[in-house]
Formats: sequence, C-alpha cells, structure tokens
Amino acid sequence: MWGMASRVIGFAAVLAVSASVPDTSADSLSFAQMPISDAPTAQNGPQSGFGAFSGQLRARAAAEGVSDRTLDQVIPDLTFLPRVVELDRAQPGGAPGTAIPRFAPYRARHVDIARIERGRSRYLALRPLLERVEAETGVPEEIMMAIYGHETNYGSFTGNFDLLNSLATLAYEGRRRELFTAEFIATLKMMDRGYPRSKLKGSWAGATGYPQFLPSMYLRVARDGDGDGRADIWASEPDALASIANYFVNAGWRRGVPWGVPVTLPETIDTSRFAARTVSPRCERVFSRHSQWRTVAEWRALGVLPQRTSLRETELVTLFQPDGPNTPAWLLTGNYRVILDYNCSNFYALSVGLLADAVATGVPD
Repeated sequence: MWGMASRVIGFAAVLAVSASVPDTSADSLSFAQMPISDAPTAQNGPQSGFGAFSGQLRARAAAEGVSDRTLDQVIPDLTFLPRVVELDRAQPGGAPGTAIPRFAPYRARHVDIARIERGRSRYLALRPLLERVEAETGVPEEIMMAIYGHETNYGSFTGNFDLLNSLATLAYEGRRRELFTAEFIATLKMMDRGYPRSKLKGSWAGATGYPQFLPSMYLRVARDGDGDGRADIWASEPDALASIANYFVNAGWRRGVPWGVPVTLPETIDTSRFAARTVSPRCERVFSRHSQWRTVAEWRALGVLPQRTSLRETELVTLFQPDGPNTPAWLLTGNYRVILDYNCSNFYALSVGLLADAVATGVPD
C-alpha cells in the first residue's frame, strides 16, 4: 500500500491493458454501444448516471469475453463510492516546477528498524522458497522481500475496498476512464477464473494482494509458487513472491547485477557537469534527476568511489544524489530502473533497494 498513490500514475498507467472500441457513428449508437469516453462522468453528470454507466460496462465486458454468469453476479450490485473519488482527486499531481521534497524523511519512514526487523524475520523463515525462486528467475531474494514489505508491510494490510466498486467508480469519474475500465474488466476475468468477489479486495485505486498488483498485471504475471495450481497472491506468500519475481523478469531484471551501491564523492566534484542530456519518454521528472550513463571505471577515475565491490568496472551506471551536495549518493544500474517500472518514483525505488540490502544483512545501510 505504501506505493499505491503514485502507482496509478506510474506502473498502472504504463502497463494496464487498453481495450478497443468499435469505430461506429456516434449519432446512431445506443448508450450501451457508445465508446466509453463519450459516457457521462462524475465530473460532468450526477451520480444517478452511474447505473446507466454500469450497463455500458457490461456491454464492453461481454464484448471482451466475460461470461454472463459473472456479469449477472456483479453488474446489478455495482455501487458508486464517493470516498474513492475523494481519494483520487486528493492525489498530488507532481507537476513540473513544484518542489521535490527531501528523500531522507521518506527513507526514515519506509526503511525503519521495525520494517527491517520484520522483513529479516520473514526472510529467514522463507529462505528455502526464496532461494528456489531466485535460482529460477535471477531476482534476488531480498528484492522480492523488499517489494513485499514496501507494498503491504509483509502482508499486514492489503486494503479493504471492493475492487469492482472502486474501479467502476474510477472509470465513471472519467479522468482516466480507459485505464480503469480495462482494470474493471480484468477483475471480471479474474472472477471467471474462479476467484470469488469476496477475495477481490484491495486499495481504493484497484491494487490487490500482497504484491499490490492491478488486475491486468495479475492476469499477466501472477504465478503459482506453492504448487497447488492457483496463483493466490492474497493468502499465499509463495505465490506472491513468485509473482513479484516474475514481474521483475518480465520488466528486464538482469541476473547477478545489483540495483546500485552507495558511493563516496570527492568534495570538488560538480555533479551538474554530468546531468542527463536525453529526455525520457515516460516519468520524465524521475529520470531527469539521474546523471549520464558512465562505466564504474569512468566514475572511479573522477573520484566517485563505490563503497562495495559488487559492481563490475565495465557496468554502466548513473549517479544519483537525491538530496543534493554533501548528502548520500548512489551509483544505479539498469536494474534500478526495473524497480522504477514497478512504481515510477525515485523515493520508492531507492527505498526498496535500501530495504532489500538491510533485510539481507540485518543492518541498515
């Protein structure tokens, strides 16, 4: 849950399945046939329009293969949730020009002793499973545990919003209609696979289970980790951890490469000389804070000294010093960007890496 507020804008927005809409003449369509984008919204119409919108969702879901049985169970009982709209509209936009807060306070909240100790305890208890999954996927045990810890505090809180009501509400609200319509339909497909609605609970924004996957992501990457034939990310730690690892494999995690290492900088270095020269096609504000890519050997020649020896001298890395001069800095590999794929926030990704290191060693970095 910790990363959920920005997940909708980052990971969900990038990875959600986008459904197609028939190319027909708008003036000849019934309401149920209208493109989703043309329906009334909570922003420009009364809440009473939600019932008609539910009928449109049913038509769209049926066209995408959802069974009548599931639709008959869900659509008549869909409920508009004003609280979900309130929470969505309260999210910060992160607009260009707004000040970026310091990382240190965020780190203190999310890589704290209690989370490290609990993670270490679960890590040791789950070692046989974690070792097996790492051997199969190349994703480090501690990275799996850090995502688990960051998202739901090791399963202690996964959210109690009804996914279908939340996602239908967000689709009706209209700000990101296609995204949430697709996630609503993905949730219906999960019911078609045999998961009861009572299990499909999560955050107000639709993330669910120990890994806080959106429904479309569950359909893409969820895995059975305990051999019972189901990917139960709500109750099975083996399934959840295997699914997290599979997500990272699909996102391009490179076996044997750390996410990054802390470094010591020379007092005279001017990091602005190494500012990135390219513009990222996504999460521009996140990636613009990273330096140019250089090899570890090239950084070392400039006096940037890794505090660990886990990086090859030929590895391409970027320099990141989130709180400015005379504060901690790191060299980041391509695998750091895989963590960003999970949630496109430097604070999130860096705290996941630091929590992973602390869980593995039992010592805060």
